[in-house]
Amino acid sequence: MNFLCSYFAICLTLLVTLGYVYVKRKYSYWQRHKIGFIEPKFPFGNLRVIRRTEHLSQRLARFYIERKHDAPMLGIYFMLSPILLITDLELIRHIFIKDFQYFRNRGIFYNEKHDPLSAHLFNVDYEKWRPLRSKLTPTFTSGKMKFMFGTIVAVADEFVACLNRSIQIDSEMEVNEWLGRFTTDVIGTCAFGIECNSLKDPQAKFREMGRKVFDQPKLNTFERMLIMSCKSLAKLLRICTHHKDVTDFFLNIVNETIEYRENNNVQRNDFMSLLIELKNAKNDTDRLTINEIAAQAFVFFLAGFETTSTTLTYCLYELALDKHKHIQDKARQEIVTVLDKHNGNLTYEAINEMTYIDQIINETLRKHPPASNLARMATSNYKLPNSNYTVPEGMMVIIPVYGIHHDPEIYENPEKFDPNRFTPEQIQQRPSCTFLPFGEGPRNCIGLRFGMLQARIGLVKLLQNFEFSTCTRTQIPIKYSPKKLVLSPENGVWLKITGVKN
Repeated sequence: MNFLCSYFAICLTLLVTLGYVYVKRKYSYWQRHKIGFIEPKFPFGNLRVIRRTEHLSQRLARFYIERKHDAPMLGIYFMLSPILLITDLELIRHIFIKDFQYFRNRGIFYNEKHDPLSAHLFNVDYEKWRPLRSKLTPTFTSGKMKFMFGTIVAVADEFVACLNRSIQIDSEMEVNEWLGRFTTDVIGTCAFGIECNSLKDPQAKFREMGRKVFDQPKLNTFERMLIMSCKSLAKLLRICTHHKDVTDFFLNIVNETIEYRENNNVQRNDFMSLLIELKNAKNDTDRLTINEIAAQAFVFFLAGFETTSTTLTYCLYELALDKHKHIQDKARQEIVTVLDKHNGNLTYEAINEMTYIDQIINETLRKHPPASNLARMATSNYKLPNSNYTVPEGMMVIIPVYGIHHDPEIYENPEKFDPNRFTPEQIQQRPSCTFLPFGEGPRNCIGLRFGMLQARIGLVKLLQNFEFSTCTRTQIPIKYSPKKLVLSPENGVWLKITGVKN
């Protein structure tokens, strides 16, 4: 018995020693390559995934601000994996644009076979992304936006009517939830041709599914770490990133919508019509399967409702602050002036003339970017310009969008909300890759036009009809949820809303 105990103790000591040496070796990667780095802590490295007290973007912004003058890049670790944090604008331009062929993938986990909704345009690797992007691009032309304009305005009018009824009961309300219901109805109509009715019914199925994706993540901590650090094993284990009922709901909705439209010869100028055309394409290479259609409709729904509603939430918060009342008043005056020129009608041409509204939205996206970090994966070895270091194939690089947007050397007094940063003159003076809410280069956000149009219409309709101010429940300064991927307010945003006297 003593012999067995001694043998076990020796084996355990040996395993612990080998493990220690292995971890030390892993954590010496940046030191061995003579790259400046942030000292990691086992087991999460520099990027903790549980019990975080701040949003990941804020931590990376600190790394960026503190070390950006040391070198154009900074070594960090996720668990035992080395990751490169890019701190130089010119190098960012190389990665996004000039040397895009070396960084064509986002490196995000997806499992097309067992989790079909995950295989959408945002996630998939280059070989699948390139033909898919070219097929979907016609949906987001300015001509298509003009066709969808009236539909979005109709939903916005319903939004105004619902808010008017609600403020008669209580003028203080949490605006993030209301805005989520507005954008859900817009996307449901434009993408699926379906009346979601979440403005009238907060428990509507589309809204419930949207909440579930963002507020009730399916993956536990171990699974999240696995899909980030060992994608091949995660696929082997058939890990799915979406709840089964969410997958079933969207697959069923897509099937039913396609069947109804084809059986009744329904033609609409929306996203689903293009996807149906691709399903029935004569050329095999152009054809999309039902699962592929569902995945694209799904990401359009998620990106369209969450990022736009979050942006509008932050926008109303900033305009409601006492120190920004003059900005809200100026925006409302621009709306009145432009609409007077168009006989009081909110037209596509009218909204494109509202330049100050655009500046407000852009400044909101600068200060509170929903996509606060961007990632790319090296698809082949890449020698960094003016450096002896070669980024190996498969390594992740991160661009700290929040950090860049809050860099005082780029945006003076970055915590100040100032729409004048986005006058044409100010934009022209700044280097490229200093404003990245939609990414940059070939893999930028395909829905940029649609997202901006939805935000413009929503903001114009709200300011035209309501005045926003803070109340006792408004959290000042606003705090971000450390748990969510998208930069979201931790406790929502409570504001006082009163009708505007016309």
